[in-house]
Amino acid sequence: MVNLITGKNGKGKSKILLDKVNSEVKETLGNIVYLDTSTKHMYELNNKIRLINISDYNISSGDMFIGFLLGIISGDHDIQQLYFDNFLSLSHTTMDEIETIVSQLDELCKTFGITVYAAVSTTDKDLPASLSDKVIEAL
Repeated sequence: MVNLITGKNGKGKSKILLDKVNSEVKETLGNIVYLDTSTKHMYELNNKIRLINISDYNISSGDMFIGFLLGIISGDHDIQQLYFDNFLSLSHTTMDEIETIVSQLDELCKTFGITVYAAVSTTDKDLPASLSDKVIEAL
């Protein structure tokens, strides 16, 4: 299942995502991976959470992003949760393409039993209506 945290830049999406991941690590038996565009949150994350700076991997499209995730999953079958800060930048996706990539993520979640939490810099009115049921927090 894909869960979205939406809001404009600077509204606190990253803080909510960090609080969520740090509380979940105490209850999750499997592994958790946190993807970001930098390592600036390294010291805010519990040391049991794997932080990946996606900028190191030259991802340039949504398809490459999905392939990258499949590589991560194939290397660790115990992943239960994935967290994406700054989702549109991470996935190299625009708002016009977000429905497609979220649909691909939903399939990935179903196939591998993973839950995804993604912070998206947008407002509810700019988010496609088909994704409104995936919003768990709107700022």
